Amino acid sequence: MFKKILIANRGEIALRVIRTCREMGIKTVAVYSTADKDSLHVKFADEAVCIGKPASADSYLNVAHIMAAAEITNADAIHPGYGFLAENSKFAKICGDHGIKFIGPTPEMINLMGDKVTAKETMIKAGVPVVPGVEGLLKDAAHAKWAANEIGYPVILKATAGGGGKGMRVVWNESEIEKNFDNAKTEAAASFKNDGIYMEKFVEEPRHIEIQVAGDQYGNVCHLSERDCSIQRRHQKLVEESPSPFMTDELRERMGDAAIKAAKAINYESVGTIEFLVDKHRNFYFMEMNTRIQVEHCVTEEVINYDLIKEQIKIAAGEKVSGKNYYPQMHAIECRINAEDPYNDFRPSPGKITVLHQPGGHGVRVDSHVYAGYVIPPYYDSMIAKLITVAQTREEACDTMYRALSEYVIEGVKTTIPFHLQLMQNEDFRSGNFTTKFLESFKMK
Repeated sequence: MFKKILIANRGEIALRVIRTCREMGIKTVAVYSTADKDSLHVKFADEAVCIGKPASADSYLNVAHIMAAAEITNADAIHPGYGFLAENSKFAKICGDHGIKFIGPTPEMINLMGDKVTAKETMIKAGVPVVPGVEGLLKDAAHAKWAANEIGYPVILKATAGGGGKGMRVVWNESEIEKNFDNAKTEAAASFKNDGIYMEKFVEEPRHIEIQVAGDQYGNVCHLSERDCSIQRRHQKLVEESPSPFMTDELRERMGDAAIKAAKAINYESVGTIEFLVDKHRNFYFMEMNTRIQVEHCVTEEVINYDLIKEQIKIAAGEKVSGKNYYPQMHAIECRINAEDPYNDFRPSPGKITVLHQPGGHGVRVDSHVYAGYVIPPYYDSMIAKLITVAQTREEACDTMYRALSEYVIEGVKTTIPFHLQLMQNEDFRSGNFTTKFLESFKMK
């Protein structure tokens, strides 16, 4: 087992990893930008190293600075968290080249799943259902028009190196192709320094359902059931839950089997997530694989009583996974608490938290790195907390969530708490009647 782990991340996920490491008797090293010097992950780690100025490129994406921090603190492993360098194969390789274990999959696995076109081809060979589309990248707008006619409208343009909805456009007819192709290409180049665009059939009325998997270095893979992530705004998840209210036992088995096939196709090692689109007829299609821990991993932890960070560390240290699949024993819901104004198009709201009271009680979990007096910097993702509730039934989990949200007090900045309070009382949400398009018609009161 590792003696010291450096966490190449910030905020709540860094603090989450530190907590598990402490339980396992592993020393930790926090890295931080000058903007994060007062963050809780810095205070709770055994050691902390400043790695640069506030901009991500100067700190959390600065591989040389992170590796230097690992060297001077004698860390024998690096946990990348999510975002930043978590799915960067070059970073994973550099760690290995320096004799430091990257807690995640190998660079080769990251590359296989990191490029959407390559990932889709790999899944087709493995027999995993994929969304109908054309092979390879689109050369130009004329090629895009031809492809759309082959597939049939509506279609969706996607950046091959994409994520978070960047470089993504839905096209309903031929007159919209050229403009959307050009816009997607430009946005992809700006966001990922890769303007490659591919095309798929647009799945209408979809659910976004993902399967958590864990694989070890010996070829063993298990799944840990599903999470429903359909409540999204501009392809950014706001609420996640397990089990999905749309799921049946038969569909869960089929999707679980497909996820295991997908992971075994690349001999996957570590925890990861296979993301699917599921249409209204419960046909499911591979969308992508996230070769890292997810923001919403806590939902799975609560319904099966399983520490995914601990499992990730143990796999990296060479231990085997259990080999059995896990199924939800409870119902859990997670609300992402973002420093955003839901009454003003979710505009970011950085600044100083003047008053903070976090909820508690039976069935309530808060993962957060903020406190009263903490200044939310404007340089990073706006998520400041994750509120998770767990109960015997979905109705009870919703009731507990509404109660917990009602207790949650954050003053000094705007947050998404009012949005979540209204969502928990929405009849369609409460009945499980929603798709990824749900928020397009949701109005704040």
